[in-house]
Amino acid sequence: MRRTHPDPLPEDAAARMVDAAIRAPSGSNMQAWRIIVVTDPEQRSALGVLYKDAYRILQEEVYAGAREKLEAAGDSAAKRVFSSSDWLAEHFGEAPLTALFYDRNDPSGASIYPAVWNYMLAARGLGIGTTLTTILGSFKEDEVAELLGVPQDKGWKLRAAIPCGMPKGRWGLAKRKPAQEIAFADRWGQAVPWTVEEPYWSE
Repeated sequence: MRRTHPDPLPEDAAARMVDAAIRAPSGSNMQAWRIIVVTDPEQRSALGVLYKDAYRILQEEVYAGAREKLEAAGDSAAKRVFSSSDWLAEHFGEAPLTALFYDRNDPSGASIYPAVWNYMLAARGLGIGTTLTTILGSFKEDEVAELLGVPQDKGWKLRAAIPCGMPKGRWGLAKRKPAQEIAFADRWGQAVPWTVEEPYWSE
């Protein structure tokens, strides 16, 4: 849910979401995580400036030409994704709360993403919209660290920045390829003996 309102969140929302995050498993149960919860308007605005520039770099250096090809092909789903991503780039600093997830000594990031997902699920349970973003860590990690006082000589890596706000849109069930097109039985390429014609999950 990229499009959200700038209105403040419920008072206990941050505590509930972070508490859900720290319940997640991690390698050797080390919990080598830190979460910075940013609500200060000036800090949020500064993060928004950095995010917008990171998004520009992403479009120019990583997705160069890909967007034009998809739009020329009339890919409506891609257009919707680009539209909401563009919106987030313009309004990132307006989210009333952004959580930044750091870890260290974990090159894969595998130990922190369960915590990130727990955080996002807890937000959803509270009716709060979130989206997982990683481009600040990819393109603006040093600048974010300086802004937020992260000790850059201690090995902390910015893995995710999660803007949070009350949704402008409606919740819905995400469209995905059927399970039988993704899963194999016992070995690569071998069809599973079942099909899922309709999602088991409701909106």
